[in-house]
Amino acid sequence: MTLVAELNNDEDLAERVEAFISRFGRLQDTLGDKLLPHLPAFVGERTATAVDNLDRAERLGWIKPSDSWLETRKLRNKMVHEYIEVPEVLADALNTGHQCVADLVYAASRMLAEIDKRIVEK
Repeated sequence: MTLVAELNNDEDLAERVEAFISRFGRLQDTLGDKLLPHLPAFVGERTATAVDNLDRAERLGWIKPSDSWLETRKLRNKMVHEYIEVPEVLADALNTGHQCVADLVYAASRMLAEIDKRIVEK
């Protein structure tokens, strides 16, 4: 938390935090809003609502539990849209975001592996 309180005084730290928030948001957006809605159709599944697609992605092993995916989305929105001014809240969001990175990387690698598998089969 003390590092977050220093963001106004440490330009390098502020840039690294901003870069993390930006990359975290972009990765979550790319996976959830661009890749995941189209992947079921690509692999021969029917597409549905976002929640149904998440449930199917979980069942197929592409993502960790869909409810945690939704929580990650809320966290992404919190970090991106409400650039948090209370240091404790920002520190908590950043720490939670850091913990979510592994799940995003997992989802990206599983979805890309599924695409690669399907391309090789064709």
